[in-house]
Amino acid sequence: MFPSFFLAGFECATGYNMHGDWIDQVAATRHDVLIASDYDRLRAVGIRAARDGVRWPLVDCDGRWDLASVVQLIDASQKAGVNVIYDLFHFGYPAHVDLFDADMPRRFADYCHAVARCVARYADPPHFFSPVNEPSYFAWAAAEVGRFAPHAHGRGWELKVALARAAIAGTNAIWTELPGARMVSVDALCHVVAPLEDGVERAAEVADFNDRLVFQCWDMITGRLLPELGGSAAHLGVVGVNYYWTNQWEIDRAERPLAQDDPRLVPLHRLLERVWRRYGAEIVITETSHVGDLRAGWVEYLGEQADLAFARGIPLRGICLYPILGMPEWHVRDQWVPMGLWDIDTATPSAHRRLYQPMLAALRRIQRLEGRQYLSSAVAAKVMAAAAL
Repeated sequence: MFPSFFLAGFECATGYNMHGDWIDQVAATRHDVLIASDYDRLRAVGIRAARDGVRWPLVDCDGRWDLASVVQLIDASQKAGVNVIYDLFHFGYPAHVDLFDADMPRRFADYCHAVARCVARYADPPHFFSPVNEPSYFAWAAAEVGRFAPHAHGRGWELKVALARAAIAGTNAIWTELPGARMVSVDALCHVVAPLEDGVERAAEVADFNDRLVFQCWDMITGRLLPELGGSAAHLGVVGVNYYWTNQWEIDRAERPLAQDDPRLVPLHRLLERVWRRYGAEIVITETSHVGDLRAGWVEYLGEQADLAFARGIPLRGICLYPILGMPEWHVRDQWVPMGLWDIDTATPSAHRRLYQPMLAALRRIQRLEGRQYLSSAVAAKVMAAAAL
């Protein structure tokens, strides 16, 4: 699907955080200024595909389109020979847009059409788009608990439906310019378990979260849920799975992720299998990373889980290391998180990128497996024996 199995993700969230402060992660990391050299860096480490942001609030000037940043992105990626998934709505939206207004999906579709027209003019195929990033998380964060604009409470379901409607409308608009474009429908893949003290009492609640709630947006986009929205398997396209070490927790305790040695932790390849069996679609892990000294081990874990996924016939087409650059916390802007392959030296005006060598070494080891869709017979036998237990 992509020229390399590993992709890089440039954190591109915009919007107003829980304190009402404006955030723009592209500007904060100076990716907007250093974009050409950032793409050259990817090519130098063998990464030839990326997920990068088109910032709706910057492009949509109340019906006038400022596409300079989109052209800049296309130019940098084309020169470096890196395929891009264009991330169109990553939390932030223009001031003139009301996410709860019935007209919001049309406004979003107009923006998507403008971007697609630009991509059609300047970018070589294949073309990939992610219309709405993490609609399930964003609906909860922005409309259930008020952590992002529009800082609403108790309106999570309403926003979830609106975001699914917008994703479908945006996809239709993209196809008018690029009929062959493929969508990557990105959402968080989460799993909850019951607390040890009341597992029996909460079993039904846990099952409902794992079997229904976590899939709601994908179900809407594919037309399984609320088919009147106009979704289909083509609108769903590739399933983009965002998965971090924080994505499994005891129900009602989301701020306390399960420890990596917790026996209740479900291996990533098993979670991917659930997605595949539900939708029968190709899968890309569109966001994944760890922090600090745990980064290299996480890359090794991803490689092991990819091998196990291949052994089960799961069509896993790529893993996006996201963010590829260290970044400031959304809600604590002066606190930088070392999550990427490159850390950013914030003390230098040039925002110097410092390669994190242990993570690169781990990546190099896994990259030797690129293009491989099978396991050695010894490992495959171990997998099948474990599955029989």
